Amino acid sequence: MLNDQEYGGLLERQRNYFKQGNTRNLDFRIAQLITLKRIIKASENDLLEALRLDLGKCSVEGYVTEINILLHEIDYMIKKIRCFSRPTRVKTSLIYPGARSTIYSEPRGVVLIIAPWNYPVLLLLTPLVGAMAAGNCAVLKPSEFAPNVSKLMAKIISENFSGEYITLIEGDSEAAQRLLQDKFDYIFFTGGLRVGKMIMQAAAQHITPVTLELGGKSPCIVDRDIHLDITARRIVWGKFINAGQTCIAPDYLLVHKDIRNELLNKITEIIRDFYGSCSIESKHYSRIVNDRHFMRLTGLLEEGNIIIGGETNREERYIAPTVIVDVPLSGQLMQEEIFGPILPVFEYETLEEVVDIVNDRPKPLALYFFSHNREKQDFILKASQSGGVCINDTLIHTSSCELPFGGVGESGIGSYHGRASFDTFSHRKSVMRNTFRIDMEMKYPPYKLSFKNLKRLMKFM
Repeated sequence: MLNDQEYGGLLERQRNYFKQGNTRNLDFRIAQLITLKRIIKASENDLLEALRLDLGKCSVEGYVTEINILLHEIDYMIKKIRCFSRPTRVKTSLIYPGARSTIYSEPRGVVLIIAPWNYPVLLLLTPLVGAMAAGNCAVLKPSEFAPNVSKLMAKIISENFSGEYITLIEGDSEAAQRLLQDKFDYIFFTGGLRVGKMIMQAAAQHITPVTLELGGKSPCIVDRDIHLDITARRIVWGKFINAGQTCIAPDYLLVHKDIRNELLNKITEIIRDFYGSCSIESKHYSRIVNDRHFMRLTGLLEEGNIIIGGETNREERYIAPTVIVDVPLSGQLMQEEIFGPILPVFEYETLEEVVDIVNDRPKPLALYFFSHNREKQDFILKASQSGGVCINDTLIHTSSCELPFGGVGESGIGSYHGRASFDTFSHRKSVMRNTFRIDMEMKYPPYKLSFKNLKRLMKFM
């Protein structure tokens, strides 16, 4: 870990580099994004192996959920960066004839990106793509709970980017706390609510703007008017990919009472189809990241009745895909985000009942609703609040560069992906250029126009 002098020197070097104006050049930004894409592709096998070592991810899951999405984001930004950077002309009030109004996107400066362990490649580098595209310098802090990815990323970044431009700092929470003592121009954090509050408190000391990508209990609501097999497959995939360690995974299931048993039987069947009758032997099922999270999750298995799963192996940090019923809404499983392969299931009779259950809790990062009925879809959209919504599927709304991704309320502040990433790491500066050719004398005292006539005139301005 760096000492205080080294931290200060790092930030000073980045500020000086930013002041030189190198990062403002669009050709420079595009070239750096191309470099990032090249090194990700060149390091693909090493990254997939690091993901396997840290999280037990198979190569297919690692590529699909992290590397492929990241490469798509880079390609999108390279294609769109000139358009995003172009000054935008806006209408000017007639009060100022001859004046022109324009919005300019300019980089914020030196930004700090703090990433989590659950998708350690994607959630470190996707914000970086936005920061680079917007013309910033960046300090990266990966999670120490994904040590193999962290070590590899440190090597990749240091060998391909100037430290004055992009620097990666390894270390534990003390390293993050030390970074937060300095004044950055923007802080982007992905993680849990507890640490998110600490990030916001630290940022407030310097009046530093933040994006907080947090999480929460994302509900999955299932109407009786569905395609049963596809619904079950999409729920099982969204919940148990990465062993449930996904901030937008369905956290609990609300199923119409008429199809509850049928859906549960199908979910049980699909789990066995995906991972076999003994999922610990599956090459396609991930592991819990560390012992602390393993012990927390196993404690949650004591509540309710397990209809499938429940098996654990501490040595391998393995928890089977688990579905639990007969859990009280006031129980421990419903107090905080599960963030693991445990799915509690509840039944309901009316959508009004569902909305009450969802709205009685903090606003979630995602909400899922399965139904053929368009009116019911619209009802859920209007009656609930969440960071994002996916209808008749899970997770996939976050893979689109055209859709901003972010939370609301306790699930987060701000958004990113595609244009939203560029805007997040930019300051939209308003500029009005007036002319000397016309000067409206009525705005200067002594005011000659009566108040009554002034109000009439202003209606047309």
